[in-house]
Amino acid sequence: MRILLSNDDGIYAPGLREMYRELKKLGQVWAVAPLEERSTTGHSLTIHKPLRVIPVEDHFYAVSGSPADCVYLGIRHILGGYPDVVVSGINRGANLGQDVYYSGTVSAAREACILGIPSLAVSLNVNFGKGLSESELHYSTAAKMAVRVIKALDKMHLPKHTLLNLNVPDRPLKEIKGIMPARQGFRFYSGSILRRKDHRGKDYFWVGGKLKGYHKGVDTDCAAVETGFAALTPLKLDSTDSQFLKNLGSNGADKHFKLKK
Repeated sequence: MRILLSNDDGIYAPGLREMYRELKKLGQVWAVAPLEERSTTGHSLTIHKPLRVIPVEDHFYAVSGSPADCVYLGIRHILGGYPDVVVSGINRGANLGQDVYYSGTVSAAREACILGIPSLAVSLNVNFGKGLSESELHYSTAAKMAVRVIKALDKMHLPKHTLLNLNVPDRPLKEIKGIMPARQGFRFYSGSILRRKDHRGKDYFWVGGKLKGYHKGVDTDCAAVETGFAALTPLKLDSTDSQFLKNLGSNGADKHFKLKK
């Protein structure tokens, strides 16, 4: 099996290294990741400036761009062909609910999905309030759960233009209750903005509020992780609201938009 590995935490992230060690048991692995941390950068390709690919060590390459850039370059330049699967992670922190729209981790998997390659985003649900060190986080648990998903891909019959998003509780492997298929939930954030002044007295801002909770629902990714399951959520490239589209058609376009015949 040929596997392309990426992330948004950067080429030196412990989660990437742990994922690489587990994936090596399945076949050939190439790690192509951002040179620096690119968390919450969303899905973007760099087209306004040149990119550099820097060999770090055998089968490890750093890219001076976004996670999606890494997958694009990894496939079209470094591997010179399509891998069997693309894995993105392990992210330091969950990517639950609407986080998938901000996540660089998910965007790397989405870029592979756009290219028609089976892909999996992997995240560890870290409690940042505990102030745990990297060595105290259970990256190995997330890596082993990810391998289970990859081994089951053939049986899943993953549809075209669908990617998988795996979120794993930060617990020892023996404490994980299993893998639960779950729909995308919705998380609530404080939305606070911190205002500061630089040494010249000019204002600058830090954005990104604290997590306040999630919309309750027993079948969501948020609920699954909170109750000790690894949540596996299939995400589609097509984000059309099909039901509302039907309503628009059944009510008639003239009613909504006052179109002249």
